[in-house]
Amino acid sequence: MNAPGSLAGLAIGDAMGAPLEGSAQTGAWITEMLPGGRHFRKAGQFTDDTLQAVAVAESLVFSLGFDPSDIVQRLLAGFEKRPEWYGPTSSGFFTLIKKGTLPQRAAWRVHKQHHGSRSNGSVMRGFPIGIFYPAEQAYPVSISCSRLTHFDPVAAHCSAWLNGMTSDLCRGASRRRAYRHARSLCTHDEVLSLLGNFDKYTPEPSLDALLCSHAALVCFMHAKTFEGAVLSAINLGGDADTAGACTGALAGAYWGLGAIPARWKNKLEGYASLVALEEKLWLGRKR
Repeated sequence: MNAPGSLAGLAIGDAMGAPLEGSAQTGAWITEMLPGGRHFRKAGQFTDDTLQAVAVAESLVFSLGFDPSDIVQRLLAGFEKRPEWYGPTSSGFFTLIKKGTLPQRAAWRVHKQHHGSRSNGSVMRGFPIGIFYPAEQAYPVSISCSRLTHFDPVAAHCSAWLNGMTSDLCRGASRRRAYRHARSLCTHDEVLSLLGNFDKYTPEPSLDALLCSHAALVCFMHAKTFEGAVLSAINLGGDADTAGACTGALAGAYWGLGAIPARWKNKLEGYASLVALEEKLWLGRKR
């Protein structure tokens, strides 16, 4: 069984959405990788969404499983390279870590200082967990990984839901089967209420972990192709890079690398390296 296309799909959605980050939804329908965005990028360059997902993937490969300390150090290294890319929750967390605060304490302090931490930063990075672990294992590992930086349980359970689906999709499940399995594993009432009834609500590509996860789920579940899924997500505007990344990760897990348009692959920064990393992750996966 070949490696899935979840990590590459995540990066595609991230790079596609980056120029539209923070924009309002418009009548124009973007179909190509463009330059620009909040931090001006060339066409095909990704953001911290991919940078953090790569850190998680590399840690799983290197540690042969979930190692919280190793993941924090790899995430910190990425933050130190491009701190301006990171949102307030992650930035606050890594700033405290650099000052010597223990991770558990840092996550709690940021949560209190910002009056919450249910932003989507821990959701976008967690998809390698779904590639590596079966869904039943991916769920608790995802919660632990999310809460390294985001104390709020909503962010953790959103990550666990999407990663559980990714796990099943990578392993050949249909969309509906993967969705039903994730719904059966979910133990958080608010997350279950929205994601478990996703068709009843209009997608809103927000920085909020639950709203962002819902937008990605809607775009993926209704799409007929990988391309259609990603385009429907990024053209919502808002937090377009993260909505695109989450949608692309699900779509890549389901449709595979072969479904990603060649014109996007050819423009994506580091495409070959991302594919090679995902192959290592897939070869070392837990069955």
